[in-house]
Amino acid sequence: MNIPTQRYLNNESEKGINHKTNEIDKLCKVPKLRFPEFRDAGEWEEIEIREVFNVTRGEVLAMPKVKEDQTSEFPYPVYSSQTKNNGLAGYYSDFLYENAITWTTDGANAGDVNFRRGKFYCTNVCGVLLNTDGWANPFVAALLNTVTRKYVSYVGNPKLMNGVMSEIIIPIPSLPEQQKIADCLSTLDELIAAHNQKLAALKLHKKGLMQQLFPAEGETVPRLRFPEFRDAGEWEEKQLIQISSRIMDGTHFSPKTKYGSSMYLTSKNVRDGFIDLSNVGFISEDEHREIYSKCPVRKNDILLTKDGANTGNCAINTIENEFSLLSSVAVIRGNPIIVNSIFLYHSIQSDYFQRQIFEAISGQAITRITLEKINAFSIIFPSLPEQQRIADCLSSLDELIAAQSQKIEALKTHKRGLMQQLFPATEEVQG
Repeated sequence: MNIPTQRYLNNESEKGINHKTNEIDKLCKVPKLRFPEFRDAGEWEEIEIREVFNVTRGEVLAMPKVKEDQTSEFPYPVYSSQTKNNGLAGYYSDFLYENAITWTTDGANAGDVNFRRGKFYCTNVCGVLLNTDGWANPFVAALLNTVTRKYVSYVGNPKLMNGVMSEIIIPIPSLPEQQKIADCLSTLDELIAAHNQKLAALKLHKKGLMQQLFPAEGETVPRLRFPEFRDAGEWEEKQLIQISSRIMDGTHFSPKTKYGSSMYLTSKNVRDGFIDLSNVGFISEDEHREIYSKCPVRKNDILLTKDGANTGNCAINTIENEFSLLSSVAVIRGNPIIVNSIFLYHSIQSDYFQRQIFEAISGQAITRITLEKINAFSIIFPSLPEQQRIADCLSSLDELIAAQSQKIEALKTHKRGLMQQLFPATEEVQG
């Protein structure tokens, strides 16, 4: 292969060397799974990033100059440090690079690596790897993405700067084998992207339907009504405190215990209309009992995030077991004589309610809504039978959205497992 000479650690003293800021990894040079035509191709070779790539970075770009939609005047994608939408921040009239690998240099997403096909612009929080001989490709980006997190410095603001990236050593095969692996992973990426588009379409359909099923601002009758309720009259407006049997929040103190048998949720666990338990915390049973006695969450209670970047997200509690909450989450329990809990959950997701939240946090340096403000927020609602009809309709869509999300997660899990087979394993040498 036309790559730099392979490195070997020949004696015990070399095995303990620090490579600038990080230990050199002992790299396995043969993956567990290999395409038939490459089974006799020998070991993968080790390269240092700076030996193959020109390591540079993006440039500062004022976001007001970036357009949300792609046009003939603004054809080039702009990538930033975010992971949402694959880092796409919008479109610009000029480009910096073409067919290159980028990574996030600072912030919460430091170390996130992507291959950028075609001409693009990237901001100054993106590092860039350039190579015109074919080494800047989806395979190298995917391989790097499996190791870069351990090179991120978490002292203060997380960082993976150009100097550290330049010195990372990775095992790598010939270009034809790289392309074969890239094609395999790209097929999965295309399938995941297609399912993501379907998920986005379902969410957009639900949003549009809700705009029809709930009255617009200043109105008391929705534009779309089920036939049996078209002559049922106007909807009624009341504050949450008037239609709820209880509104409360979790503990205002961080748990003293970090391990135990009882689940402990914060605002990060409430997102996209669902409770996400993938990163849930646990505390001791004794501490749980103390917190739970002040905020006893029941099934079908509504969880509403009340501070931080996630403010305004809500979910209906479907968890059978008891759990504790931080005060960043409010609990709303509707009065069943007045309001259907599933309808109330969808009402909180509606434009009418979310606008009240937006107005309450507008201009705040630190995003936060108090229980007092939540009590005063209002909803518009019809009779219980009409509430039930709307709840059933929207819940059926939620089931489709949840099923689609599960398909995407299953595909991502399959891709991760496949990559573990297609890439050589690395084993850190203990210094």
